[in-house]
Amino acid sequence: MARRPGFRLVGLMAYEGHIAGVGDSVAGRPLRSRAIRLMQAAGRRELAARRAEVVRAVRAVAPDLEFVNGGGTGSVQHTAAEESVTEIAAGSGLYVPRLFDNYTSFTARPAALFAQPVVRRPGVGVVTVLGGGYPASGAAGPDRLPVPYLPEGLRYDPQEGPGEVQTPLIGAPADDLLIGDKVWFRHAKAGELCERFDELQLIEGDRVTATVPTYRGEGRTFL
Repeated sequence: MARRPGFRLVGLMAYEGHIAGVGDSVAGRPLRSRAIRLMQAAGRRELAARRAEVVRAVRAVAPDLEFVNGGGTGSVQHTAAEESVTEIAAGSGLYVPRLFDNYTSFTARPAALFAQPVVRRPGVGVVTVLGGGYPASGAAGPDRLPVPYLPEGLRYDPQEGPGEVQTPLIGAPADDLLIGDKVWFRHAKAGELCERFDELQLIEGDRVTATVPTYRGEGRTFL
């Protein structure tokens, strides 16, 4: 890049996915959780030294390096302590999707939800909402699915789960829902919202203060 006409190297980006993107408190898996924490502790020590070496090597070629980006939601506090890093990326944890419930280093209130309308009431303790089958990337499993959030107490039918057309939900709160009422869901990772919806509504208190387009809403299809 330094030799290519028309280009100037001004920054580096590093993402420690094995630390920032892996939950270390997996429900019902204490031994796995401990193993992850041990792996991450060793990884942090190695990473700090390797990143510093990389930055020194790059500055030898590009002395005007303006920034070194690092981090992720699960590693912000550790990455911020590295002298070679000048800015931190918090990433999708700003939305607090459900995958971040499995972190000991990160606790926050869910900041983004999506709503699906009730379209059928098949029987006592059951409602069906429109759509909602929005899986996150990664190995297929229950942790990649959105989860019913409000009203509290709803859960998936284990024989069906969330679907691309309809999603049956069971639980006592179903009996208080009418056709057209909304069920609010938490997504598993931040990407589903911007992949599936064309705009996000920003809320402060009880007011919608702004509506912003996602890249889908801007008419772009990257994937």
